Amino acid sequence: MFFGSVEKPPRLSSFDLEVPDNLIADKPTKARENSKLMVLNRKDMSIEHKKFKDIVSYFKKGEVLVLNNTKVYPARLYAKKDKSDAQVEVFLLRELANNLWEAMVKPARKVRIGNKLILSDEITCDVIDNTVSGGRVLRFDHDEQSLYNFIDNHGLCPLPPYIKRDPVPSDKKRYQTVYASERGSVAAPTAGMHFSEQLIEDIKKVGVKTANITLHIGLGTFKPILVEDLTRHNMDSEYYYVPPETATLINEAKSKRKKVTVVGTSAVRTLETVVVSGFQITAKSGWTDKFIYPPYDFKMTDKLITNFHQPQSTLMMLVSAFANKDFVMDAYSEAIKKKYRFYSYGDAMLII
Repeated sequence: MFFGSVEKPPRLSSFDLEVPDNLIADKPTKARENSKLMVLNRKDMSIEHKKFKDIVSYFKKGEVLVLNNTKVYPARLYAKKDKSDAQVEVFLLRELANNLWEAMVKPARKVRIGNKLILSDEITCDVIDNTVSGGRVLRFDHDEQSLYNFIDNHGLCPLPPYIKRDPVPSDKKRYQTVYASERGSVAAPTAGMHFSEQLIEDIKKVGVKTANITLHIGLGTFKPILVEDLTRHNMDSEYYYVPPETATLINEAKSKRKKVTVVGTSAVRTLETVVVSGFQITAKSGWTDKFIYPPYDFKMTDKLITNFHQPQSTLMMLVSAFANKDFVMDAYSEAIKKKYRFYSYGDAMLII
Protein backbone atom coordinates (compact mmCIF):
# COMPACT_ATOMS: atom_id res chain seq x y z
CA MET A 1 0.00 0.00 0.00
CA PHE A 2 1.38 3.47 -0.92
CA PHE A 3 1.17 6.16 1.74
CA GLY A 4 3.02 8.92 -0.14
CA SER A 5 6.65 9.93 -0.17
CA VAL A 6 8.48 11.44 2.79
CA GLU A 7 10.20 14.74 2.05
CA LYS A 8 13.95 14.31 2.19
CA PRO A 9 16.21 16.92 3.81
CA PRO A 10 18.23 19.04 1.40
CA ARG A 11 21.90 18.28 0.92
CA LEU A 12 24.68 20.28 2.56
CA SER A 13 25.82 21.74 -0.77
CA SER A 14 22.40 23.31 -1.36
CA PHE A 15 23.12 25.76 1.48
CA ASP A 16 26.26 27.09 -0.17
CA LEU A 17 26.54 30.83 -0.73
CA GLU A 18 29.51 33.15 -1.17
CA VAL A 19 29.50 36.04 1.29
CA PRO A 20 31.95 38.83 0.34
CA ASP A 21 34.63 39.40 2.98
CA ASN A 22 33.79 43.09 3.20
CA LEU A 23 30.27 42.22 4.44
CA ILE A 24 31.52 40.14 7.39
CA ALA A 25 31.13 42.53 10.32
CA ASP A 26 34.18 42.64 12.58
CA LYS A 27 32.74 45.23 14.97
CA PRO A 28 29.25 46.16 16.15
CA THR A 29 27.14 49.16 15.20
CA LYS A 30 27.54 52.20 17.47
CA ALA A 31 23.99 51.80 18.79
CA ARG A 32 22.56 48.29 19.13
CA GLU A 33 19.11 49.07 17.73
CA ASN A 34 20.49 50.85 14.65
CA SER A 35 21.36 47.62 12.85
CA LYS A 36 19.49 46.93 9.65
CA LEU A 37 16.46 44.65 9.85
CA MET A 38 15.22 42.52 6.97
CA VAL A 39 11.62 41.39 7.47
CA LEU A 40 10.54 38.18 5.74
CA ASN A 41 6.80 37.56 5.49
CA ARG A 42 6.17 33.84 4.98
CA LYS A 43 2.55 34.36 3.98
CA ASP A 44 3.11 36.48 0.87
CA MET A 45 6.86 35.78 0.45
CA SER A 46 7.65 39.49 0.67
CA ILE A 47 10.75 41.25 1.95
CA GLU A 48 10.92 44.62 3.71
CA HIS A 49 13.98 46.63 4.74
CA LYS A 50 13.86 48.36 8.12
CA LYS A 51 15.97 49.44 11.10
CA PHE A 52 16.01 47.08 14.07
CA LYS A 53 14.32 49.69 16.28
CA ASP A 54 11.28 49.42 13.94
CA ILE A 55 10.67 45.90 15.28
CA VAL A 56 8.31 47.30 17.93
CA SER A 57 5.59 47.67 15.27
CA TYR A 58 5.59 43.89 14.66
CA PHE A 59 4.35 43.06 18.18
CA LYS A 60 0.82 42.98 19.58
CA LYS A 61 -0.59 43.00 23.09
CA GLY A 62 -0.57 39.60 24.81
CA GLU A 63 2.33 38.19 22.81
CA VAL A 64 5.49 36.75 24.35
CA LEU A 65 9.11 37.55 23.54
CA VAL A 66 11.53 34.72 24.43
CA LEU A 67 15.13 35.67 25.27
CA ASN A 68 18.20 33.51 25.92
CA ASN A 69 19.77 35.08 29.03
CA THR A 70 23.06 33.18 28.84
CA LYS A 71 26.16 35.26 29.56
CA VAL A 72 29.42 35.00 27.65
CA TYR A 73 32.51 34.80 29.84
CA PRO A 74 35.99 35.91 28.65
CA ALA A 75 37.15 32.37 27.98
CA ARG A 76 40.46 32.99 26.20
CA LEU A 77 43.49 33.01 28.54
CA TYR A 78 47.26 32.65 28.23
CA ALA A 79 49.55 30.52 30.39
CA LYS A 80 53.14 29.35 30.70
CA LYS A 81 53.77 25.59 30.49
CA ASP A 82 55.41 24.22 33.62
CA LYS A 83 58.25 26.62 34.53
CA SER A 84 59.29 27.34 30.97
CA ASP A 85 58.69 30.45 28.87
CA ALA A 86 56.57 28.48 26.39
CA GLN A 87 53.24 30.30 26.03
CA VAL A 88 50.02 28.32 25.72
CA GLU A 89 46.61 29.63 24.74
CA VAL A 90 43.88 28.20 26.97
CA PHE A 91 40.29 28.43 25.72
CA LEU A 92 37.96 27.40 28.55
CA LEU A 93 34.96 25.63 27.03
CA ARG A 94 32.90 24.64 30.06
CA GLU A 95 33.12 23.75 33.71
CA LEU A 96 32.68 19.99 34.15
CA ALA A 97 32.65 19.95 37.95
CA ASN A 98 34.10 21.94 40.81
CA ASN A 99 37.65 22.96 39.71
CA LEU A 100 37.46 20.76 36.55
CA TRP A 101 37.25 22.41 33.13
CA GLU A 102 37.21 21.27 29.53
CA ALA A 103 39.46 23.46 27.40
CA MET A 104 41.08 23.75 24.00
CA VAL A 105 44.81 24.50 24.07
CA LYS A 106 47.28 25.82 21.49
CA PRO A 107 49.71 24.44 20.51
CA ALA A 108 47.88 21.24 21.44
CA ARG A 109 50.74 18.91 20.49
CA LYS A 110 52.94 20.42 23.20
CA VAL A 111 50.43 20.18 26.05
CA ARG A 112 50.33 16.71 27.56
CA ILE A 113 48.80 14.96 30.54
CA GLY A 114 50.89 15.80 33.59
CA ASN A 115 51.86 19.30 32.46
CA LYS A 116 51.20 22.24 34.77
CA LEU A 117 49.90 25.46 33.22
CA ILE A 118 50.74 28.67 35.05
CA LEU A 119 48.28 31.48 34.36
CA SER A 120 49.60 33.77 37.11
CA ASP A 121 51.49 33.63 40.38
CA GLU A 122 48.25 32.57 42.07
CA ILE A 123 46.33 30.66 39.37
CA THR A 124 47.65 27.33 38.04
CA CYS A 125 46.13 24.11 36.73
CA ASP A 126 47.17 20.55 35.92
CA VAL A 127 46.43 18.78 32.65
CA ILE A 128 44.78 15.54 33.78
CA ASP A 129 43.13 14.10 30.64
CA ASN A 130 42.49 14.40 26.91
CA THR A 131 39.04 14.77 25.34
CA VAL A 132 37.69 13.02 22.25
CA SER A 133 37.49 16.38 20.45
CA GLY A 134 41.20 17.08 20.91
CA GLY A 135 40.87 19.24 24.01
CA ARG A 136 42.20 18.83 27.54
CA VAL A 137 40.68 18.42 30.98
CA LEU A 138 42.21 20.88 33.44
CA ARG A 139 42.13 20.76 37.23
CA PHE A 140 42.50 24.07 39.06
CA ASP A 141 43.63 24.21 42.69
CA HIS A 142 41.65 27.31 43.61
CA ASP A 143 38.23 28.13 44.93
CA GLU A 144 35.62 28.84 42.28
CA GLN A 145 35.22 32.55 43.04
CA SER A 146 38.96 33.25 42.82
CA LEU A 147 39.10 31.55 39.43
CA TYR A 148 36.00 33.37 38.17
CA ASN A 149 37.48 36.70 39.26
CA PHE A 150 40.72 35.91 37.43
CA ILE A 151 38.84 34.92 34.26
CA ASP A 152 36.73 38.09 34.36
CA ASN A 153 39.72 40.34 34.93
CA HIS A 154 42.30 38.71 32.63
CA GLY A 155 40.38 36.69 30.06
CA LEU A 156 39.81 37.92 26.51
CA CYS A 157 36.44 37.94 24.77
CA PRO A 158 36.01 34.70 22.74
CA LEU A 159 35.29 36.33 19.38
CA PRO A 160 34.21 33.96 16.57
CA PRO A 161 36.94 32.61 14.26
CA TYR A 162 35.71 34.65 11.27
CA ILE A 163 36.51 37.90 13.12
CA LYS A 164 40.20 38.22 12.33
CA ARG A 165 41.11 41.12 14.62
CA ASP A 166 42.24 40.80 18.22
CA PRO A 167 39.67 41.32 20.98
CA VAL A 168 39.45 44.81 22.51
CA PRO A 169 38.09 45.75 25.97
CA SER A 170 34.76 46.98 24.54
CA ASP A 171 34.04 43.48 23.16
CA LYS A 172 33.38 42.24 26.70
CA LYS A 173 30.30 44.48 26.77
CA ARG A 174 29.22 44.45 23.12
CA TYR A 175 29.69 40.73 22.43
CA GLN A 176 26.91 40.25 24.96
CA THR A 177 23.19 40.91 25.25
CA VAL A 178 21.99 43.64 27.62
CA TYR A 179 19.91 41.02 29.49
CA ALA A 180 22.69 38.42 29.92
CA SER A 181 22.68 37.09 33.48
CA GLU A 182 23.61 33.36 33.53
CA ARG A 183 27.30 32.85 32.77
CA GLY A 184 28.23 29.80 30.73
CA SER A 185 28.58 30.60 27.00
CA VAL A 186 31.67 30.90 24.83
CA ALA A 187 29.60 32.31 21.96
CA ALA A 188 26.92 34.97 22.20
CA PRO A 189 23.25 34.49 21.24
CA THR A 190 23.85 37.16 18.63
CA ALA A 191 20.26 37.89 17.57
CA GLY A 192 19.71 39.34 21.03
CA MET A 193 22.62 41.77 20.75
CA HIS A 194 20.42 44.19 18.76
CA PHE A 195 18.21 44.92 21.76
CA SER A 196 18.89 47.89 24.01
CA GLU A 197 17.28 48.25 27.44
CA GLN A 198 15.06 51.02 26.05
CA LEU A 199 13.92 48.95 23.06
CA ILE A 200 12.87 46.10 25.35
CA GLU A 201 10.92 48.59 27.47
CA ASP A 202 9.22 49.95 24.34
CA ILE A 203 8.15 46.42 23.39
CA LYS A 204 6.80 45.81 26.90
CA LYS A 205 4.74 49.00 26.66
CA VAL A 206 2.86 47.40 23.75
CA GLY A 207 1.70 44.73 26.20
CA VAL A 208 4.27 42.08 25.32
CA LYS A 209 5.64 39.87 28.09
CA THR A 210 9.28 38.74 28.08
CA ALA A 211 10.26 35.20 29.05
CA ASN A 212 13.80 33.97 29.72
CA ILE A 213 15.35 30.64 28.86
CA THR A 214 19.01 29.68 29.20
CA LEU A 215 21.08 27.77 26.68
CA HIS A 216 24.85 27.93 27.14
CA ILE A 217 26.31 28.10 23.65
CA GLY A 218 29.48 26.12 23.05
CA LEU A 219 32.20 26.21 20.42
CA GLY A 220 30.21 23.63 18.45
CA THR A 221 28.08 26.44 17.04
CA PHE A 222 31.02 27.13 14.68
CA LYS A 223 31.78 23.48 13.94
CA PRO A 224 31.51 22.83 10.19
CA ILE A 225 29.25 20.10 8.85
CA LEU A 226 31.43 17.55 7.04
CA VAL A 227 28.75 15.30 5.50
CA GLU A 228 26.41 15.90 2.57
CA ASP A 229 23.67 13.87 4.24
CA LEU A 230 22.42 16.11 7.08
CA THR A 231 20.92 13.16 8.95
CA ARG A 232 24.46 11.98 9.68
CA HIS A 233 25.62 15.18 11.38
CA ASN A 234 25.86 15.15 15.19
CA MET A 235 25.42 18.35 17.16
CA ASP A 236 27.44 19.04 20.31
CA SER A 237 25.37 18.86 23.50
CA GLU A 238 24.65 22.15 25.25
CA TYR A 239 23.11 22.80 28.67
CA TYR A 240 19.67 24.44 28.83
CA TYR A 241 17.19 25.55 31.47
CA VAL A 242 13.54 26.53 31.04
CA PRO A 243 12.18 27.99 34.31
CA PRO A 244 8.57 27.36 35.45
CA GLU A 245 7.52 30.99 34.95
CA THR A 246 8.65 30.87 31.32
CA ALA A 247 6.76 27.65 30.64
CA THR A 248 3.63 29.19 32.19
CA LEU A 249 3.86 32.39 30.13
CA ILE A 250 4.37 30.54 26.85
CA ASN A 251 1.68 27.93 27.53
CA GLU A 252 -0.84 30.62 28.44
CA ALA A 253 -0.04 32.58 25.29
CA LYS A 254 -0.44 29.48 23.14
CA SER A 255 -3.77 28.64 24.79
CA LYS A 256 -5.02 32.16 23.95
CA ARG A 257 -3.63 31.94 20.39
CA LYS A 258 -1.17 34.75 21.04
CA LYS A 259 2.07 34.64 19.10
CA VAL A 260 5.46 33.71 20.54
CA THR A 261 8.47 35.54 19.11
CA VAL A 262 11.76 33.75 19.76
CA VAL A 263 15.10 35.55 19.70
CA GLY A 264 17.83 33.42 18.19
CA THR A 265 18.30 29.86 17.03
CA SER A 266 19.57 28.78 20.47
CA ALA A 267 16.27 29.75 22.10
CA VAL A 268 14.31 28.01 19.32
CA ARG A 269 16.21 24.74 19.85
CA THR A 270 15.61 24.97 23.59
CA LEU A 271 11.85 25.40 23.25
CA GLU A 272 11.59 22.64 20.68
CA THR A 273 13.51 20.38 23.06
CA VAL A 274 11.00 20.79 25.90
CA VAL A 275 7.75 20.38 23.93
CA VAL A 276 5.67 17.77 25.76
CA SER A 277 2.45 17.52 23.77
CA GLY A 278 0.80 19.54 21.06
CA PHE A 279 1.70 23.16 21.72
CA GLN A 280 2.74 22.94 25.38
CA ILE A 281 6.18 22.99 26.97
CA THR A 282 7.42 21.93 30.39
CA ALA A 283 9.87 23.55 32.79
CA LYS A 284 13.04 21.51 32.52
CA SER A 285 16.83 21.52 32.52
CA GLY A 286 19.27 19.21 30.80
CA TRP A 287 21.44 18.83 27.70
CA THR A 288 20.26 19.14 24.12
CA ASP A 289 21.86 18.17 20.84
CA LYS A 290 18.76 18.95 18.78
CA PHE A 291 19.56 19.61 15.11
CA ILE A 292 16.79 21.35 13.17
CA TYR A 293 16.86 21.40 9.38
CA PRO A 294 14.21 21.25 6.61
CA PRO A 295 11.63 19.84 6.74
CA TYR A 296 10.63 20.51 10.34
CA ASP A 297 7.31 21.22 12.04
CA PHE A 298 7.88 23.98 14.61
CA LYS A 299 5.66 23.74 17.69
CA MET A 300 6.51 26.82 19.70
CA THR A 301 7.94 29.54 17.45
CA ASP A 302 5.55 31.86 15.59
CA LYS A 303 8.06 34.60 14.73
CA LEU A 304 11.85 34.35 14.67
CA ILE A 305 14.50 37.03 15.15
CA THR A 306 17.91 35.94 13.91
CA ASN A 307 21.14 37.14 12.30
CA PHE A 308 22.58 36.36 8.89
CA HIS A 309 24.56 33.18 9.50
CA GLN A 310 27.43 31.38 7.85
CA PRO A 311 26.44 29.39 4.74
CA GLN A 312 26.21 25.63 5.35
CA SER A 313 25.93 26.19 9.12
CA THR A 314 23.41 24.50 11.41
CA LEU A 315 22.05 27.95 12.25
CA MET A 316 21.29 28.76 8.60
CA MET A 317 19.57 25.37 8.29
CA LEU A 318 17.27 26.06 11.24
CA VAL A 319 16.28 29.38 9.69
CA SER A 320 15.68 27.62 6.37
CA ALA A 321 13.43 25.13 8.12
CA PHE A 322 11.39 27.94 9.71
CA ALA A 323 10.88 29.75 6.43
CA ASN A 324 10.88 28.27 2.95
CA LYS A 325 14.47 27.32 2.16
CA ASP A 326 14.48 28.92 -1.30
CA PHE A 327 12.92 32.06 0.20
CA VAL A 328 15.69 32.24 2.79
CA MET A 329 18.42 31.73 0.20
CA ASP A 330 16.87 34.48 -1.95
CA ALA A 331 16.78 36.73 1.13
CA TYR A 332 20.48 36.11 1.74
CA SER A 333 21.24 37.04 -1.88
CA GLU A 334 19.15 40.19 -1.43
CA ALA A 335 21.08 40.99 1.75
CA ILE A 336 24.36 40.77 -0.17
CA LYS A 337 23.03 43.14 -2.84
CA LYS A 338 21.79 45.59 -0.19
CA LYS A 339 25.12 45.46 1.68
CA TYR A 340 23.75 43.97 4.89
CA ARG A 341 26.38 43.10 7.49
CA PHE A 342 26.76 39.37 8.16
CA TYR A 343 27.37 37.08 11.16
CA SER A 344 27.75 37.82 14.88
CA TYR A 345 28.25 41.58 14.76
CA GLY A 346 26.06 41.92 11.67
CA ASP A 347 22.46 42.87 10.91
CA ALA A 348 19.23 41.08 11.74
CA MET A 349 16.30 39.27 10.17
CA LEU A 350 12.71 38.99 11.40
CA ILE A 351 10.64 36.15 9.97
CA ILE A 352 6.90 36.50 10.50
